[in-house]
Amino acid sequence: MQKIEEVIVHPLVLLSVVDHYHRVAKETKKRVVGVLLGETYKGRLDINNSFAVPFEEDPQDPKVWFLDHNYLETMFGMFKRINAREKIVGWYSSGPGVKVPDIQINESFKKYETNPIFVVIDIQASETLELPAQAYVSKEEVNEEGSIVKNFLHLPTILGCSEPEEVGVEHLLRDVRDVAATSLATETQHKIAALKAMLTRIQTIQEYIESVLNGEKVNHEIFFKLQEAFNHLPDTNSLSQEFAVNQNNTYLALYLASITRSVLSLHSLINNKSKA
Repeated sequence: MQKIEEVIVHPLVLLSVVDHYHRVAKETKKRVVGVLLGETYKGRLDINNSFAVPFEEDPQDPKVWFLDHNYLETMFGMFKRINAREKIVGWYSSGPGVKVPDIQINESFKKYETNPIFVVIDIQASETLELPAQAYVSKEEVNEEGSIVKNFLHLPTILGCSEPEEVGVEHLLRDVRDVAATSLATETQHKIAALKAMLTRIQTIQEYIESVLNGEKVNHEIFFKLQEAFNHLPDTNSLSQEFAVNQNNTYLALYLASITRSVLSLHSLINNKSKA
């Protein structure tokens, strides 16, 4: 697989995972696992299909797990007859988050794909105000002891759809959308949700910086990203000055308008007196 720069998760995948979870693990602490199918083009990976795979793991021992590879290969053979362009690009988990055995599970998928993509699809994402899908790829790193270890590297992930999928999603939303809610109320709810999500991220950044100050190992890449974000912040000093200038201009216009109205009123009064 060529180097992936962006992962696009399509609506059909989200719907399939939700259906898989509600059929198998609803109201339990279990998670579900399945295969992701898609296509790669110029560093962009479109994950547009998926199917469930029987999976079990021991809640007491995270190293004990079972994935039915025979079922996986049989199902993929049937999917390939329908669309030969789709290939196995990775696997998904209903989470929440990345778990201990996920590196080993990811290694087992290298039988079908050289560098498989791992996507965590959070079924309860609406409560956390986070994007419901997060993609990862395994990466070898050298730890402090000099040995090579494998960790997950996060990939930029977005939700996208083609025109036919967009039409289908629109029809589905008609059944769940609150018709009583006005557009203003909807926009306000979206703004509130966005602000809450931003606050959560700021708190995460604060916790990380505090942990570094307390002696945790520094990740320079994270600080480079933080510095890049700070560089995009506006200059508040110049912003306040411009705001003051605009405010003064507005007050000047209001003052001149008030004087003009007063002069016109006096002029009308004088005309009325002269006629009398």
